[in-house]
Order: sequence, then C-alpha cells, then structure tokens
Amino acid sequence: MLRPPAVAGTFYPAAPEALRREVLRCLAAESAPEKKQALGLIVPHAGYMYSGQVAGAVYARIAIPQKLVILCPNHTGYGAYAAINASGAWRTPLGEAPIDDALAMRLLELAPILEEDSAAHRREHSLEVQLPFLQELRPDFQFVPLCLSHFDYAACETLGHALARLIGESREEILMIASSDMNHYESQERTLIKDQRALDCILALDPAALYQSVHEENISMCGIIPATCMLIAARELGATRAELVKHATSGDVTGDFSGVVGYAGIVVA
Repeated sequence: MLRPPAVAGTFYPAAPEALRREVLRCLAAESAPEKKQALGLIVPHAGYMYSGQVAGAVYARIAIPQKLVILCPNHTGYGAYAAINASGAWRTPLGEAPIDDALAMRLLELAPILEEDSAAHRREHSLEVQLPFLQELRPDFQFVPLCLSHFDYAACETLGHALARLIGESREEILMIASSDMNHYESQERTLIKDQRALDCILALDPAALYQSVHEENISMCGIIPATCMLIAARELGATRAELVKHATSGDVTGDFSGVVGYAGIVVA
C-alpha cells in the first residue's frame, strides 16, 4: 500500500524544492553539536512555521540510523486504537519512504495490542510531518509507523516492553521517535507551567509520573501515549538521560499569547 501525503501544502510546502528549503531552514536554525546516537526522541508536529525549528533542532544533532519506529497520536479518531502499517510506503513531495516490513511483522508478533490498520494513518498529520526531515537527513531510512489512541498505563507498558524487546534483539540500531505537542490552547503563562511539569517527568525518565501528571493536572499533551511508550522502552534498554534541546510555543511565532500550543524537542539516550 502506498499512502499519499495528507497535509502537503498545509502543514508543510507541497512543492519539493520549497519543502527542501524549509526543512533545511529548520535544521539550520540553531547550531548543532556533533551528531550523536539516541534511543528515542520527542518531537512536535505542528505546521513547520510553528514547530519546525524545534523539530529541526533535535534532528540536526542526531545520527539517524536506517531503521526507525515512529509513534504518533491519533487525532482523527479513525481506525484501530493501536494501529500499525506493516507493509508498503508513505509518499511525501520528497519521494517515497518505505516501511520495514520485517520489523513491522516482528513487532506485531511481540505486541498483540497492535492491529494492522491503514484507516488510522490515512489522514493523520503527526507522523507524516516527520518524514521530510528524515528524508533529507537519511534518504535510505525504513520505518515502522504506529498510530496510537488513548489507552491506560498497563497497555503502554505492554507496548513499551514489546518495543524494547524488538530493539534489544535487533542486530541493527533502531531509533524510536515519539511525535507530540505539549499543552494546548491556554495562555502562555499556564502553558509554560504545565509544560514544565510534564518536562520534569520526561527529563527524570519517569514514564509513570508523566502519565499520571498529564492526567491529574489536565495537561493536554496530545502525544502522551507515544511519549510514555517510548520512555518505557528506552528505560528498559538502559537509557540514562533525557535532554531538552528546545522549547517554544506558537505564541513565539504569532505574537498572540492568549491561547498557545507548547512544543518540546527532547533526546533520550
């Protein structure tokens, strides 16, 4: 199955050269140190004009391996609540990004919670917007796409443990990318407070505290499930640190601080 782009021309430019220029602008927005390996990333997924520089700051400092697992939230409500695409490719204006069929099938074996389903992915933007960055930095990458609705912490543990086993048994490096924005549509002041509470849990490598804090303190972090699953897996794989690369809000771009969305770029290693 070939998934066509759903948000080209809205979240990012539809013309290939314009898209490449925008990706390069986002990657070059901040000087990056020597590229390093990572177990997992948290990157935002708004339109590039809003969150592209946060995502770019993360991607610019990572040595992207060939194999990736990308976890995104389900904003549309369509499809299975834990959906995987196990074959085919996704197209962007920069070309086709192939799914790693063998890796996807192995993850399906390890995580019965997952269901092969294309409907959940068809109109979802939060994974798609990551692909042009990866195509620019690692043109030969292959990936496994996961689109996750909301579920309880026990289910996050189930999927997190499966991801850890998948990566642990692989002879090749596999990077997990969790797509998430932070708090939504509150004032700049409230969003900075709420984002910091969630960030404190992430930087402490404490997925249980993150899950609890987001729910108890009404932090509207849309990618809480992808981030939690990634952190569970990363801890099991021996992660020792999480680094906040960049944080911003939509208000920093628009100048309207009355109702903003927070964006954080994080590296887990």
